[in-house]
Amino acid sequence: MSWATRRKLLITLIFGAIVFAFISVVLIATLKQTPTCTDGVQNQGEAGVDCGGPCPYLCTAQELPPTVLFTTALTNADGRTDIAASVENKNINAAARNVPYTITIYGTKQIILQTLSGTLDLPPGATATVYIPGARTGKQTVVSAFLTIAPSAPAWFTMTNDPRTIPGVSNTTESGSPDAPRIDAVLTNGSAAPLSGVQVVVLVRNVQGSVIAASQTVVPTIPAQGQATATFTWNNAFPDAPASIEVVPVIPLP
Repeated sequence: MSWATRRKLLITLIFGAIVFAFISVVLIATLKQTPTCTDGVQNQGEAGVDCGGPCPYLCTAQELPPTVLFTTALTNADGRTDIAASVENKNINAAARNVPYTITIYGTKQIILQTLSGTLDLPPGATATVYIPGARTGKQTVVSAFLTIAPSAPAWFTMTNDPRTIPGVSNTTESGSPDAPRIDAVLTNGSAAPLSGVQVVVLVRNVQGSVIAASQTVVPTIPAQGQATATFTWNNAFPDAPASIEVVPVIPLP
C-alpha cells in the first residue's frame, strides 16, 4: 500500500469517526430525554404514569371522588326551575379546576324535562355550591333533579392550602313582606386587596333542613379591609317557613 493510499485511508477513518460520534450524540439526546410529568412513562419516582411523586396530578388510587350532598329543584310560577346543589371535596390536600358536571331534571314517570351542564372548582377539603336559575321545564311537574360528576372528570392536583380569599359573612337579616321576601348579609374582606365581582348564593332551609328557596347576586366590589352588603329578593312567598339561612360566597380557584 502506497503512502498516498494510507494517507487517504487515515483521513477517511478520521472523518468516519467524527460522523459516528456526532450521530451518537444526536441519538442519545433524542432517545434519552429528561423525565417529565407529561411523557407518558412512569419514571422519576412517580406513583403511576405521569401522576404522584414529583408530578402535580394525583393518581386514581390517591383520589377520593367528589360527593354530591344534595340537589334541589325549586319550581317558579312561570314554568322555570332554579337548581341548587352542593358538592363536597373530601381530598384535604388536592383540588380540581373546571370540573364538568351534568344536572338532569325529572318529571313524573321519570321523564327527563331538561339536562344542564356546567363546570365547578373543587378547593381542597371544601364544599362547592352550585346555583342555576331559570331552567326551562315548561308546564310539566318537576319531581326531582340530580347533579352528577363522572369519576374521571376531576383532574386532581396537589394543593395543601386553600389560596382563596373568602369574605366573611355576618349580620344576615330577613325582611320584606311574606309575598316578597328579602335577605341581606354583610360581607367582610379581611385582605389587603379589594375583591371584585364576587358571586354570592343564598340557601334558605326549613326546619327539616331542606332547601326551600335559593338565589344569587354579584357584589361588584368589597374594599380591602372593608365591607359590602349582598341583597337577595324574591317575587313569591317561600313555600315553607324559613328556619335557617346560609349565605355562600362562590370564589373560584386562582
